[in-house]
Amino acid sequence: MDNLCSLTIAQAHEKLRKKEISSEELTQACIDRIAAVDSRLNAVVFNGAEMAMEQAKAVDAAGDFSSPLAGIPYLTKDVYCEAGVPTTACSNVLRDKTYVPPFDSTTTTRLKKAGALSLGKVNTDEFTMGASTETSCYGVTRNPWNTDCVAGGSSGGSAAAVAADECLFALGTDTGGSIRQPAGYCNCAGIRTTYGRTSRYGVMSMASSLDTIGPIGKSVEDLAIILGAIAGKDSLDATTADVPVPDYRKALTGNVKGLTIGIPKEYFVDGMNAEVEGAVREAAKVLESLGATLKEISLPHTEHATPAYYVICPSEVSSNMARYDGVRFGHTTSGAADLRSYYEEARSSGFGAEVKRRIMIGTYALSAGYFDAYYRQAQKVRALIKRDFDDVYSAGVDVILSPVSPTPAFKVGAHQDDPVAMYLEDIFLDSQVMAGIPAMSVPCGFSKDGLPIGLQIMGKQWDEATVLRAGHAYEQATEWHKQKPTL
Repeated sequence: MDNLCSLTIAQAHEKLRKKEISSEELTQACIDRIAAVDSRLNAVVFNGAEMAMEQAKAVDAAGDFSSPLAGIPYLTKDVYCEAGVPTTACSNVLRDKTYVPPFDSTTTTRLKKAGALSLGKVNTDEFTMGASTETSCYGVTRNPWNTDCVAGGSSGGSAAAVAADECLFALGTDTGGSIRQPAGYCNCAGIRTTYGRTSRYGVMSMASSLDTIGPIGKSVEDLAIILGAIAGKDSLDATTADVPVPDYRKALTGNVKGLTIGIPKEYFVDGMNAEVEGAVREAAKVLESLGATLKEISLPHTEHATPAYYVICPSEVSSNMARYDGVRFGHTTSGAADLRSYYEEARSSGFGAEVKRRIMIGTYALSAGYFDAYYRQAQKVRALIKRDFDDVYSAGVDVILSPVSPTPAFKVGAHQDDPVAMYLEDIFLDSQVMAGIPAMSVPCGFSKDGLPIGLQIMGKQWDEATVLRAGHAYEQATEWHKQKPTL
């Protein structure tokens, strides 16, 4: 039973269905694994072991494993509200006077309905603002492949937990690559869905027009299973679209014959890591050998994506963070002379440096004298980036390949004094956000130092099925995703 926690969802479901194992045994294996390795990773920030075991016993007693998620333990990024479970966004604003939501997010509600079991909460950059999980009030999450390196961000806790077999899957959020980058750094599969495909209700917002939610898992098939449970219109989230949700598992045919795969020249830039470029180009050859057609393409406005993102995102951060004023809930202060001083003291002492930086940038960009010069211009660039993708897809390209990141995972503290260098970690991950399209990370190799390299697969709006199909075919033809870190 020692290796039960290393199973994929599909493998575990088959064993549960055949009564070869119980949900209680599977859940206990994950709990034991967390106890054994998390002190070296700092991925789990709230351990809900007792709650999870009660749920597992109830699932076993019911004996109904018709749902592929029934009895499957998972971990949740600490921005998803779960009734009765502390939820802090890894910020002292909510941690100092623990916020316990009285309701569930739509996603966790749907997972409960499918029979999945929450093991607790995992680490994230404060209010998801970061690319390394170094801005968390709980401290940095470390990469299971090399604990001197970051696990990525902001869903670093989610990716590290999956890679280390602390759970069978984890929930993340992706605003500017925060699912794809940590998945790539930790040798996991992770997908950002089309904006509006999955509900954001009950998930703490950073940038409302950019945020999406999605899973990180051990295989592409697992991602398909999870998406089948959580995707779809939600009356509680007006940004979700009334678009049919296909059977994603049926799309996993292993066949990519007839697919045209775009290789964008703008994503292979001077200065990027040679091992990363080599691994991604080799992955393209694998897909070509399986029957796909490779086509060089151009996405000319790619270079403007990150600058535009870092105007739009902080602007929306400035708006969303205004609710944390120390009056209704969360961090408070004492001794202020008046209300304005109270706001200043509560927010200054509660928020970390990166959150304050983004609030200040966003407030500046939205101010009366600069709105047209910055925010409006960034939105125009956003439209141009979307048009780039529309033009390529309308010309017959089915999916686009690129690296996830220009380098493997970097050392903890490497960008501590250089926020711009940290922002540039998102250089290959912001265009998809601007366009609102789905994109997935799958493992495609390792550096000479033993660090994972991620392959990014981008698709058309609402066409997660083809993205999953291409990723699954590549996964079946390679062994990278089967590699495990030594802890």
